[in-house]
Amino acid sequence: MTAISGSAAAVTGAASGIGRALALELAARGADLVLADRDEAGLQAVAAEIAKTSKCKVTVHRVDVGEPGQIQDFATAATAAHPGLNIVINNAGVALLGQFNEIDQAQMDWLFNINFWGVVHATRAFLPHLAKQPAAHIVNLSSIFGIIAPPGQSAYCAAKFAVRGFSESLRHELAMANSPVRLSVVHPGGVATNIARNSRTGVGVTDNARRAQSIDRFDAIAKTTPAAAAQRIIEGIEKNAPRILIGNDARFMDLLQRFRPGTYWAVLAKRIEKMTAQAGK
Repeated sequence: MTAISGSAAAVTGAASGIGRALALELAARGADLVLADRDEAGLQAVAAEIAKTSKCKVTVHRVDVGEPGQIQDFATAATAAHPGLNIVINNAGVALLGQFNEIDQAQMDWLFNINFWGVVHATRAFLPHLAKQPAAHIVNLSSIFGIIAPPGQSAYCAAKFAVRGFSESLRHELAMANSPVRLSVVHPGGVATNIARNSRTGVGVTDNARRAQSIDRFDAIAKTTPAAAAQRIIEGIEKNAPRILIGNDARFMDLLQRFRPGTYWAVLAKRIEKMTAQAGK
């Protein structure tokens, strides 16, 4: 079991959304923090907010997790500033709107470099240090789109499925080696963040209305708050949960995929269409 109080946790994508909520909740529970994001102003705002209510040690680092060199520098600086660092949460992620024939290879590479390779490179950079701690934990953010695969999300799903496979295999390797490092993979359903609004659009998407429709659809199904997601993740760390599903929607979709692996999308498409229509009233 990894105790939160007295730990030191590194969180990527910490300037907003789930990452910000994790930083606030971890600080409230007595953990020191190493926060990373490309949004340096956002990081400073989170650190200032934490300082109002907590005396925990907080260091912030401007990091693009799509750049392996920056990740290694981040890990070196983080472990130097926090020798007892024992939790790493690979949360940073981006989205890309467009079907496969509407996105080019450069855009797919951009997404993979952040959503998948960012997780892999950070895990590799921090793992030697974590392995020296009495108890340590890695948390890798996949998605419910690492379990189901809706149309229009081929790049995102591919990356999140890859995070899931990488994380599950590594977890088994760590267990076989009797490592003190535990690993959880997280599958959030709809969480009310700005990931859809901040998404990039495929070079082949010519209908400007589709972006607004995509955001409206996301808002209609995103029922879980970032704070609730953060609490669920931290509970998963404390319990050494191998898989953390967030939201009733994620739990429903996980079960549906198990029972109807080849036809689940027909059911979900109707359900999402209905929820979007109700939200628009």
